Amino acid sequence: MTVTMKNRNKILIALVFVLELSCSSSNDAVVPPVVPPVTVANDVDFWLTKGDQSVLLAKQPGNLGFNTIPNSYPNIEVNADQKYQTIDGFGYTLTGGSASVINQLNATKKAALLQELFGTSETAIGVSYIRISIGASDLNSEPFTYDDIAVGDTDLDLAKFSLDKDRNGVLALLKQILAINPKILILATPWSAPLWMKDKNSFVGGKLQTKYYEVYAKYFVKYIQQMKAEGITIDAITPQNEPLHGGNNPSMEMSALEQTDFIKNHLGPAFKTANITAKIIAYDHNCDNPNYPKTILADAAAYAFVDGSAFHLYAGDISALSEVYTAYPARNIYFTEQFTASTGDFGGDLKWHLKNVIIGSMRNWSKNALEWNLANNAAFEPHTAGGCTTCKGALTINSAESFQRNVAYYIIAHASKFVPAGSVRIGSNINGSLQNVAFLTPSGSKVLLVENDGSGSVNFNIKFDGKWITTSLDAGAVGTYTWK
Repeated sequence: MTVTMKNRNKILIALVFVLELSCSSSNDAVVPPVVPPVTVANDVDFWLTKGDQSVLLAKQPGNLGFNTIPNSYPNIEVNADQKYQTIDGFGYTLTGGSASVINQLNATKKAALLQELFGTSETAIGVSYIRISIGASDLNSEPFTYDDIAVGDTDLDLAKFSLDKDRNGVLALLKQILAINPKILILATPWSAPLWMKDKNSFVGGKLQTKYYEVYAKYFVKYIQQMKAEGITIDAITPQNEPLHGGNNPSMEMSALEQTDFIKNHLGPAFKTANITAKIIAYDHNCDNPNYPKTILADAAAYAFVDGSAFHLYAGDISALSEVYTAYPARNIYFTEQFTASTGDFGGDLKWHLKNVIIGSMRNWSKNALEWNLANNAAFEPHTAGGCTTCKGALTINSAESFQRNVAYYIIAHASKFVPAGSVRIGSNINGSLQNVAFLTPSGSKVLLVENDGSGSVNFNIKFDGKWITTSLDAGAVGTYTWK
């Protein structure tokens, strides 16, 4: 058959068309369909601090979405139906020394710092509870009380009582703090009674003479009334800081039986007569002697005046709080002091204090958790002669324009920023090295604070209401997780 040039071209065009169809069909068969990316909604915000200080209270990027995809990681299960104590707050002691160094900042820097500490903005840490001394603590430059008179004199009518030694320091700063957070709770504690009331003319040690119990009770009443006149409401007092430690400057010893007598026969009745509503909180010393507050609470007359018991953890175990709570569940528990030392390590202090002071106290019924000193200078001053020389403030004030945040700042901030007063502790289980405590806030948010107390990184689930998110923490790291 003869193929003309015209027909030949038609055949070639047809062949090319068939080949193109064939190739197109083949390519369509092997190219996978385009799948849109899966978007995971963020359900949980995560704030992290690492022991090596590479991350400090930083909100973490990425999304943590609740799901039901099975995995083999350990679970922390949060149960909002399991409710425990209501939380009063987290914070520090505003010592006289703290006030003096913070007041050295220039006005702009000081105002910004106070907003950061006590405000509620995104950049603030929301401190909601502070402790102050009635008179001087050992972190003042010198010891004093509010009724210091000549040796051999007495002042039974407290006519010479005066707050003036704190007027330009603690009082002035408290007024600025109250302008930022009028609802902040204030606990006040004496380190010593006026010397003329004691059995020795020394700020160090000694006891309150029984003949001055009544006038000392009136000293507390006058203090609370005069603070109120300054616009400062004292929420609670303890009768004595560390009543079993007479070696500090200032300090005063008071046995459990002596404190029982003082509360039931003098302080409680004096508050009642003067219509003072400030709480009386017993003990205010270490976890190694739970029998001290139990002795006071076992006395029916003292029990009627006592709101609860306060603890430190320089000795003993944090479980002592639960021992006292279990014996007297109608009375409250407080954790009022723990210091970080100048000789300490950031990572080690972060782990220990989160595990014990924050998580431990909360899991053992405490309504608050307080670190010790809010601020001092780079030489760990001021302090009295014989006072603490190694107590490191949450802040170091370096100059009028410079300060640094230390480990105690982050210990408290991981709780105070997310758990406001009025929150309630809710159920959560300890799983392996993952120390934790959970809360339900007044706005309905859930908060879980986790410290990885182990030696390696851990992947784990946070399970709530039948779903979970998967996250991880390095050894010694602390995470605060929040969700609605």
